[in-house]
Amino acid sequence: MTRITELMRSDAFNGQRVLVVGGSSGIGLELARGFRDLGAGVEAAGSNPDKLRTAAGDPPNHDIVFQRLDVRDTQAVGDYFAAQSRVDVVINAAGVARPHREHDIDVCLDVIDINLNGTARVCMAARAHLKRDHGDAASIVNIASMLSYFGDAEVPGYCASKGGVVQLTRSLAQAYAEDGIRVNAIAPGYIDTDMTHAQKEDPDFNAAVLRRSAIQRWGETEDLVGAAAFLASPAAAFITGVTLAVDGGYGVG
Repeated sequence: MTRITELMRSDAFNGQRVLVVGGSSGIGLELARGFRDLGAGVEAAGSNPDKLRTAAGDPPNHDIVFQRLDVRDTQAVGDYFAAQSRVDVVINAAGVARPHREHDIDVCLDVIDINLNGTARVCMAARAHLKRDHGDAASIVNIASMLSYFGDAEVPGYCASKGGVVQLTRSLAQAYAEDGIRVNAIAPGYIDTDMTHAQKEDPDFNAAVLRRSAIQRWGETEDLVGAAAFLASPAAAFITGVTLAVDGGYGVG
């Protein structure tokens, strides 16, 4: 039993269809598992064929359907949603950071295209399907970052894109409310993933993170599941346009 099933009814999302874009690894994969454990039918999409094959063959990912999708391709995103028979919840977790390299303009723009433009493409393609299928539970949850608010010299494209995700979330929350669709975001802090492994292994960097964090540890991917499930659930029926920090108190340090 995962932590999320101890906090919510194990059938909380029974009968619902949850799409996790960027769900083949890291935070996205953990969110896919979490919604599956709460009874949803889950499809996880990603752009890397090797990661998709690995995830599909991993026993902990049973009952999750994996599909390929590149969020930089507007036509592919539209086709992906057109092929869906039902959509109730969409999680936007596709994201990359390329430290140091983002001062190359082409790399910077590619990061923005994935993290921000990709999120916009998915939200806009999903809107009509969520309006049609949602019942009383239409929801989009975007993945922002604590770097939506803080600068980082190594990843200017990442910071700009994640700041944009917060503003996109606010704007779409206003626009989509007329269709009964809530749009919220989560801003993770330092989460222990493959993308942050080198930082966590750096003694000085690790010490600085722990020193500033109120809860003196790195986050685990599972720490984000409860926040996403709450925002996507009827318990958050009067919540839209918010970005919920899940950062162990780093942002208040």
